[in-house]
Amino acid sequence: MFVRIERGSAVPVSRQIADQIRAQCLSGRLTAGTQVPSVRQLARDLAVNQNTVLRVYERLAAEGLLDVRHGEGTFVAHDLPAGQLNGQRLKFLDELMQIVRQGRLLGLEGPGLHTLLDDVLAQTDVTSQDDASSPETAGEE
Repeated sequence: MFVRIERGSAVPVSRQIADQIRAQCLSGRLTAGTQVPSVRQLARDLAVNQNTVLRVYERLAAEGLLDVRHGEGTFVAHDLPAGQLNGQRLKFLDELMQIVRQGRLLGLEGPGLHTLLDDVLAQTDVTSQDDASSPETAGEE
């Protein structure tokens, strides 16, 4: 499991963590039954307060995404909520539409927007490959 915190972001750290774990659960990157890092371990890895991670895990368990087994650990739930992935995709589509509108206000049209999107995709492909092989994430999946 890989979670990255953007310290300068206006999005609260707890939301960043929850959104990333939620997306990984719903996309299948984290499969049912996979154990997630302990509260203590994830808090240490991300340099955040343990209570922040605990609240995130509790929230995701309440959403039906995680299964907290006292004495055993926290696991990705076997029966994930059916409609959440579609909801996340609709939210993403709405955000993408807003970005396209902002680009058009800046004078960018189809080809310019495509070029920028291709550049961003290329950068995230490299970042994802780097993340998968970085020592801080090795062995966490």
